[in-house]
Amino acid sequence: MTETLVASQTKEAIIGFERPFCVIGERINPTGRKKLAAEMEAGDFSTVEADAIAQAAAGAHILDVNAGVTAVDPNETEPPLMRKTLDIVQAATDLPLCIDSSVPAALAAGLEVAKGRPLVNSVTGEEDRLEVILPLVAKYNVPVVAISNDETGISEDPDVRFEVAKKIVQRAADFGIKSHDIVVDPLVMPIGAMGTAGQQVFRLCRRLREELKVNTTCGASNISFGMPNRRVLTGHFLAMAASHGMTSAIMNPLHDEDMHAIFAANVLNGTDVSCRAWTKKFREAPKAAVEGVPLSEQDERRLARENRRRRRG
Repeated sequence: MTETLVASQTKEAIIGFERPFCVIGERINPTGRKKLAAEMEAGDFSTVEADAIAQAAAGAHILDVNAGVTAVDPNETEPPLMRKTLDIVQAATDLPLCIDSSVPAALAAGLEVAKGRPLVNSVTGEEDRLEVILPLVAKYNVPVVAISNDETGISEDPDVRFEVAKKIVQRAADFGIKSHDIVVDPLVMPIGAMGTAGQQVFRLCRRLREELKVNTTCGASNISFGMPNRRVLTGHFLAMAASHGMTSAIMNPLHDEDMHAIFAANVLNGTDVSCRAWTKKFREAPKAAVEGVPLSEQDERRLARENRRRRRG
């Protein structure tokens, strides 16, 4: 049974085959959010703090933190901004974190200030990336997201993407990094541009789980890019991906459709034991007495049972 431990100073999140699907909140990322990028550059982290709190309240298990506000000399600007952003997020919530950057210096800066055992996002199959990122991952003994592309780019052939993932797992072993600390992103293509995108991911998730025995993740919203009614499509994709072995996703927990799909997948995949999370989320509590009208005996018993369940957690 493969389990990947991600932790803050006080809280753990475990990504695993027999665990409920892990939600990695994507909101703290200025990419495509001009207002947020401008705020962060100006030293205003009010939206970062609000997004951290909102995602935690919505049910995220891990928060992805990206501080890439500009392409202008990111090696100089991004490391200090990553430190500051992580400090703000860690003060706002106790959730485990995912340090997200394409800049090795920013990843290193983040690892210096992150408390607990953060997830590093990410390493690819490119040789120069492997030689820089894997020693950093090994030094801090943290898990890492492995993205299935290399010097040749992103292949449309899922078998090629599997081989890239296999290469990363093997190279990581050379640095003493165990396979259970590698979370593979098989890369989700937009279904509007590639009609087989969903099938490719489902096939890859099964192979990665069965052959490499690694956990998996993805940028969930990629699947519906450019499509109408994106929320419904993304939600169904998440549930189907979970049924084929995907164990986590970088996604927006503020979208109810997506989160409801995760709750349903956990029930149907048997990782929500006795449907407890589903029941706690969706059962309506008995209505209290209104305008002096007492509860019926049946409602009183139901309310008492519900209160006992809540006290047990």
